[in-house]
Amino acid sequence: MFGGMMDKLQAMKQQMEEVKKRLDTVSVFGEAANGAVKITLTGNRKVTAVYLSPELLQRDKEELEDLLIIAMNKAIENADSVNESEMQSSAAGMMPNLKDMFK
Repeated sequence: MFGGMMDKLQAMKQQMEEVKKRLDTVSVFGEAANGAVKITLTGNRKVTAVYLSPELLQRDKEELEDLLIIAMNKAIENADSVNESEMQSSAAGMMPNLKDMFK
C-alpha cells in the first residue's frame, strides 16, 4: 500500500514539474501608458523583456518608476492567472489519483 502511494506521489511531482516547464514557455505581458512601457514575463513570473518607448526617457525619474511598477504589477497579475489556471487543470487531472492514494 505504502509503495503504491509513493509511486502516485512521485507521478504527481513529475506532473507538476512538467507544468512548470510548460509555464516557462508561456509569455505574459503588462503595460502602462498605452504601451509606452511593456514588461514580459514567463508563466513562472520570470522577467524576460522590458520595453521603454524613447519618449519616456524624456519624462522625470519618478514618473518612469511609477509606470514601470504599474506595468510590472499587471504582468505579474497575468502570470498569476496563467499559473493558477495551469495548476488547476493539472490538479483536476490528478484528482482521480488522489482518491486512489488512500485506498
